[in-house]
Amino acid sequence: MLPGMDRRLFLSLMSAFPLAPQVTDPPPRVRTVATIPLPPPYDKQTASMVELYLAPGAPSSAPHRHPGFVLGYVIEGEFRFQIAGEPERTIRAGETFYEPPGAQHLVSASAIADRPARVLAIVIAESGHPITEPL
Repeated sequence: MLPGMDRRLFLSLMSAFPLAPQVTDPPPRVRTVATIPLPPPYDKQTASMVELYLAPGAPSSAPHRHPGFVLGYVIEGEFRFQIAGEPERTIRAGETFYEPPGAQHLVSASAIADRPARVLAIVIAESGHPITEPL
């Protein structure tokens, strides 16, 4: 307790912040963080911010494409990444990647067998349409 703080106030504040539950399941593989309509002259487009959790040792996601362009940032771990026409590469935490509109995204997985990868992808695409399409 802080010096001079009333014990009842301290206990009241502490009860407002319960302990986080123990989580044994991995977080969702894909979580939409935000969907932001863009202003003119881009008002027919939306920026969708998506967090990807790639479990260690899990297979790559199915090949897919995005109708708009993708700006990506690796938050944690190392990310195996490949789009058609380019060699597979490993992108490390703190590094970025780009996917042009319609590119065939062939490989998307954690590059480390015992550590997950977390990626933030920002997809800029036409509003009202899915941001991911299977190949």
